Amino acid sequence: MVARPLVSYLAGLSEIEVRVGDQVPGKAEHLVEGHLRGRALVIDLKNEDMLRREIAAADLVVSMVPYVFHPVVARYCLALKKNMVTTSYVSEAMRNLDAPARDAGLIFLNETGLDPGIDHMEAMRVIDEVKAEGGRILSFISWCGGLPAPEANTNPFGYKFSWSPLGVLLASKNDARYKWRGEDVFVPAETLFDSPALIPIEGLTEFEGYPNRDSLPYIDVYGIPETKTMLRGTLRYKGWCSTLARMIRLGLLGREDEDWAGETYSDFLKRQVNRAAEKAGRTVPADFRIALDADLLEKLEWLGLAGDEPLPLAKGSAFDILAGRMIKKLTYAEGERDMIILQHQFIAVYPEERRAPEKILSTLIDFGIPHGDSSMARTVGLPAAISARLILEGRIKERGVHIPVKPGIYKPILEELEKQGIVFKEKREKASPE
Repeated sequence: MVARPLVSYLAGLSEIEVRVGDQVPGKAEHLVEGHLRGRALVIDLKNEDMLRREIAAADLVVSMVPYVFHPVVARYCLALKKNMVTTSYVSEAMRNLDAPARDAGLIFLNETGLDPGIDHMEAMRVIDEVKAEGGRILSFISWCGGLPAPEANTNPFGYKFSWSPLGVLLASKNDARYKWRGEDVFVPAETLFDSPALIPIEGLTEFEGYPNRDSLPYIDVYGIPETKTMLRGTLRYKGWCSTLARMIRLGLLGREDEDWAGETYSDFLKRQVNRAAEKAGRTVPADFRIALDADLLEKLEWLGLAGDEPLPLAKGSAFDILAGRMIKKLTYAEGERDMIILQHQFIAVYPEERRAPEKILSTLIDFGIPHGDSSMARTVGLPAAISARLILEGRIKERGVHIPVKPGIYKPILEELEKQGIVFKEKREKASPE
């Protein structure tokens, strides 16, 4: 869903040939269609001989597979001495390859997408600028959301999938940690959506924001040990959080497999409602729909979870059933635009007595191209493509496992992104320190 701009950018460079592999025949052909220097392959990550052969023939590998497979690809890159780029978070398995990659003179550059990726680059641009002026960062808050453009916000959930649907849903099951005014805060996944913040974005509307994963390591990653606040969060249209919270309480994101042979969607939903009621010590009326509040029932009916259609699987989890319906229903119509919002909020203080503390707001708002690439595809695929180009041209000198937080990496990427129309707008004003 996000690879086409990456392929188009690299295949448009006269000195580069791009070979795209996918396990599903036809998908790679679609991505390289129309590119003279594009080649399509069928690749199965479980076929070691095939993987080794194709990596050996490359100068650099861009791994866009599910994140658990990146270390598999990376080990082949290490053995065959090939540089590598991914758009995923650095896992522990990937981090453990840092020293071997350095010894081999290789760079494995990760987190080169949108979030993680462009968010790091713009954060470090501002932080390094503040430090160069003698300042310190006392607060860093970042919000990012991939959403339907306002005119495409046409379903009861206020959301449509522009990247991996399973990735979106699985992210809702993560605990969160952040620092707020000097205090470390832990939010278990079960209550992640219970108390969203309201975040106004100038020129758009007010959105809901909730914390994303563990923000605390970025205090060290960004080199701002003095900060009293460190929060990285996700943006959604209003109503998303309360809907997810109620769906979680119904057990709709449960991962335990069960038998569903011969049952319908309404049978499934009734089972979930009964369990939730039993857990709360309540009795469910004969018509289980009465036990659901009207707003949630409307959304679940819209998904098709309250109808008499047979379930598509005989065995699986509640998560599998829910995900199947959401993937089918929360889709973009032909010609609809998606929208990316990425906003960083900094509080910076300076040693000069006459210089007041500053609130720095850096905002990226980008829209997809009707009948063309989505904004999500552009903001994930293009920085990865630019990273690959810079490595091939020898312009990135670092070795080992990295993310784009060093000036030698993020500066040229941001400069090229600006040429591609992906631009932040910065606003500074006086502020009181936290």
